[in-house]
Amino acid sequence: MSDETNHNPQEEPQLFSVKKSHDGGWSFSRREFIKGAGATATVLGMGGMLGGCQSSEISPTPTQMPTSTPVPAPLLFGAQAHSSYVTSVAISPDGKILASGSYDNTIKLWSLPDGALHKTLPLHRDYVTSVAISLDGTLLASGSYDNAIQLWSLPDGAPLKTLKDHINDVTSVTIAPDGKILASSSTDNTIKLWSLPDGIPLKTLNTGVANTVAISPDGSLLASGGWGHSITLWSLPDGMPLKTMEGHTGDIQSVAFSPDGKLLASGSWDKTIKLWSLPDGILLKTLEGHTDGVQSVIISADNMLLISGCFGSGNNIKLWSLPDGILLKTLEGNTYYTMSVAISPDGKLLTSGNQGGNIQLWSLPDGNYIKDLIDIAASEPEFEGVQYSPNDEGSSVITLPCGSSIPAGSTCICNCVAGGLCTCVGYGSDNGGGHYWYPN
Repeated sequence: MSDETNHNPQEEPQLFSVKKSHDGGWSFSRREFIKGAGATATVLGMGGMLGGCQSSEISPTPTQMPTSTPVPAPLLFGAQAHSSYVTSVAISPDGKILASGSYDNTIKLWSLPDGALHKTLPLHRDYVTSVAISLDGTLLASGSYDNAIQLWSLPDGAPLKTLKDHINDVTSVTIAPDGKILASSSTDNTIKLWSLPDGIPLKTLNTGVANTVAISPDGSLLASGGWGHSITLWSLPDGMPLKTMEGHTGDIQSVAFSPDGKLLASGSWDKTIKLWSLPDGILLKTLEGHTDGVQSVIISADNMLLISGCFGSGNNIKLWSLPDGILLKTLEGNTYYTMSVAISPDGKLLTSGNQGGNIQLWSLPDGNYIKDLIDIAASEPEFEGVQYSPNDEGSSVITLPCGSSIPAGSTCICNCVAGGLCTCVGYGSDNGGGHYWYPN
């Protein structure tokens, strides 16, 4: 895109903080744009630059730029990944893609570990309740309150097929390790088995309202839980009921198999997590410590760590050791109800989605906060941030709150030159201020 009128090519480009207006447009306030060492007129390396929200401009020289990894700034009010609840998160087997589903009716694909927003998938017509990624990383399945299941290809996010056989809300989806079966639960009192990749219905399992389903690592068992306070084990692929496991006193919200297939964890509105031995289904231990209903549970790939998220407000993600069930840590920094958690295949990264539309990344096993993923288009008008590209091609965009350090080697997406009020991203200016995209 060419430079607009009144642009002086000798002027230093300026970095502007981005602010969403109440009318839906975008405004930018001026910040210094700092060149990194060896930068050229077409590729500018960003090193330790502050997208600060202060009135004074900051102009450090390249020698003043920090060389250590910057500490993330606290999330500013209004910064969000989705514009409503993040109900489900899933990480691809190679650890490079995070899929998130939300009550804003969309699915978003993010790159990891940088947290760049790759694509928004808006096909569902109602709340997205669940997302699941196949073990080979080529297929994404999503369930929704529009009664449908959508299949998508990865990594491009292209829609493949819509599965319509449920007559009410789809609450959960899961894909078998061999990629040949998808299971879905619904408030229509059924669980359905589908063949993949064609999406043909195979069998309907009659049950009560089911909130959650999971398939064992060897593909031989399906676990389901819901409104009846009990968990049912089913054999696959025939879908025959094998065992009912009772002990919870509230609705079951989440079930998860351990990667070695020897343990099943369940989270319930009775504020507890229960550990069950497999395949006999014997109750081994009850984990207590949450102050509200447990919404999500997941077990790490080494079978040593269980993560749980609670629907209570404030610091509601907990790390537990396995198999003893000892509480290791309560994560600090999450202020909204946690709806979903997922662990990367290498066990080093935890991602959580919450009621506030936030997606947070945490390091494991220490449980330290890393950062929030932000889509400025989904954030509140009060949010101010800066956007930059993590590579010279500008193939992805990362948004940070004002005050965050932009990592070395990054390239700023939108730089404006002086000339009055500088605006872009389709937000009109009445005073003729010049601006341009960078890189072109």
